[in-house]
Amino acid sequence: MLKLSGGRPLWERVSLDVFARSVHGRLMREGLILKLSCPDKPGLVARIASHASEFQANLVEFNQFIEQERGVFYARLEIDTASLEVPVEDFIASFEVLGRAIQANWHFRRLPYTMRTAVLVTKTDHCLNEILWRTQLGELPIEITSVIGNRTDCREIAETAGLPFHHVEMTGDKEEGFRRIEALLDKQEVELAVLARFMQIIPPWMCEKYEGRMINIHHSFLPAFIGANPYRQAYERGVKFIGATCHYVTGDLDAGPIIEQEVERVQHHHSVQDLVRLGRDCERSALARGIRHHVHDRTIIDGRRALVFPD
Repeated sequence: MLKLSGGRPLWERVSLDVFARSVHGRLMREGLILKLSCPDKPGLVARIASHASEFQANLVEFNQFIEQERGVFYARLEIDTASLEVPVEDFIASFEVLGRAIQANWHFRRLPYTMRTAVLVTKTDHCLNEILWRTQLGELPIEITSVIGNRTDCREIAETAGLPFHHVEMTGDKEEGFRRIEALLDKQEVELAVLARFMQIIPPWMCEKYEGRMINIHHSFLPAFIGANPYRQAYERGVKFIGATCHYVTGDLDAGPIIEQEVERVQHHHSVQDLVRLGRDCERSALARGIRHHVHDRTIIDGRRALVFPD
C-alpha cells in the first residue's frame, strides 16, 4: 500500500490506516481467492463447495457464470481460511484432484496481498492523481513501484507522493524507449502496468509480453470517435453521452477486452471545454474501477471480452 507523503499529521495517517483496515478489511484478512473455468456440467457448485467444506474452509463469496453457447463454467470464490484444519498450502494442493476431475483451469491468490504496479503517464495528471488517492485510502491493494513518463509533467506529483519518477524520452527511437520501459518493469518485478493517459502506441511485442497485465484508459465510450480530437468530434456530432473505456491492452489498437466503462449525459449548452471536464471524470472513475476489478481478481479474459464479477 502506498505510503502517505511526509508532512501529514499523525492523527490523519492513523485515521486513514484505520479506515482502510475497517472498510476494506475483506482483503486485509487471511484467505484465498480462487478463479476457475471448466466445461459446464451438473453439480459443479456443489462439488466445489463440498471440497471447501471438507477442510472447514468458509466460502465468503461465490460468483459463477455459464457461457451457454460454448458450455463453459466460470467462477470466482473468496475463501476465509481462518478455520482450516490443514495448512493453506495443503488446501491449495488438495484442489489438484478436483480440478483435474472437472477439467478445470484454476488459479489461487493468497490474501492479503498487494500487487506491484507501475503507472505510465504523458502530460495529463488526473488519472494518476485518482490512482494515488484511492491507493492511499486503501481501495486499491497495490504497491506503486514507480511512475514512468515520456514527458516530465507528472514528475512533481510522483515525487511528492514519495514515488520514483522515470523519464523515458520517446521523440527519437521509440523502440529504444519501449525497451527502456521494459527493462524498468522487469527490474521492478511489475505485475500490472497501468497506462494512465500514456499517449503512446504500445508495440505488438510488448502487448504480447504483458497480455492480461496491462490496462489502458481510452478517452471515449468505445467503439466511437477514434482518432484525433475525440471531444471535438463528439461536440460536432451533438452527442448526448460521452464516456471512457478501461480495457486490457492488445496488439489491436484500443480493441482489447473491456473491463469497465463510464458515461456522462451531454446537454446542448455544454461547450467543448465542458465535454473535456466531463470526460476527465469518466476517465478517472472507469480506470479506478478497472484497476480494482483486476487487482481483486474479478476479471477473467474470455477471448475478445473480459468477464467481470460484481464487486
